[in-house]
Amino acid sequence: MQIPKDAVLLRIFLGESDKFNGRPLYEAIVMKARELHLAGATVLRGPMGFGHSSRLHTAKILRLSEDLPLVIEIVDSEQTINGFLPVLDGMMKSGLVTLEKVQVLRYGESSPAKVK
Repeated sequence: MQIPKDAVLLRIFLGESDKFNGRPLYEAIVMKARELHLAGATVLRGPMGFGHSSRLHTAKILRLSEDLPLVIEIVDSEQTINGFLPVLDGMMKSGLVTLEKVQVLRYGESSPAKVK
């Protein structure tokens, strides 16, 4: 699979406790992206954050949270990402979704040019 040099980064902000059909939402999104053959997805867990409600979510020792912020990042062609957005919309009740244009410098196993 190749990603065009000019691609799109889909970034999804949600909470660790968010669910879809009884399973963690982040897991459902990643598995759906895989099923639909998107180029890849990464889930990042944040130690602290807040969103629309302004409720603070933190991993501090004295105040362990079971709802830490998560970010899912997916990079693919604009056409592929745009096709995934309606699927994502059907899975999410709340959260933040952003898009930004990116340049792909490397994807996959090709080795860099050797320096002489």
